[in-house]
Amino acid sequence: MPQPDHIVRIALPEARDYPEDIAAYFAKCDEKLGMRPNVLQAYTARPEKFRTFSRFYNQLMLAEDSGLSKLEREMIAVVVSSANRCYYCLVAHGQALRQLSDDPQLGEMLVMNYRVAELSIRQRTMLDYAWKLTKTPHDIAEADRAALREAGFSDADIFDITDTAAFFNYTNRMAHGLDMMPNPEYHGMNR
Repeated sequence: MPQPDHIVRIALPEARDYPEDIAAYFAKCDEKLGMRPNVLQAYTARPEKFRTFSRFYNQLMLAEDSGLSKLEREMIAVVVSSANRCYYCLVAHGQALRQLSDDPQLGEMLVMNYRVAELSIRQRTMLDYAWKLTKTPHDIAEADRAALREAGFSDADIFDITDTAAFFNYTNRMAHGLDMMPNPEYHGMNR
């Protein structure tokens, strides 16, 4: 069966035409990941947005100054993407979740239906909040933040949970709008 052969459904610049800083960023991706994530390639259509997106993503998902672990942030990414049925993010962040958790079954559960996974109260409350913020954001109330506090989250953590869920709602819509395809390599990793 033929596989999609596109990154996105808009024109992208040739790699030889990337600004120097973006070419250097991709050289690091080649070295560290062995590939160039298609989401980053998509943003080469708008170099300044590439710079903003990559800085924001790295600060949001990789920073050490959050009360959320990297695994918890990936869990949010996958659950939001599941709610939005975002193929790109489910594949890419499903792989990151498998890698960080060392548990392929957990990754699949969160992709399909996080409620079937055996999670801590902390994780379940966090993911319930992320799901609700994605599906019915207008229904978020103080009771939802109180539940997060009761599960052990600080106000800074609540900010980070909300920020992560909001970011992936944005990226899911970019992926849907541009018909973004994940790198094929993700499918076989950490299985």
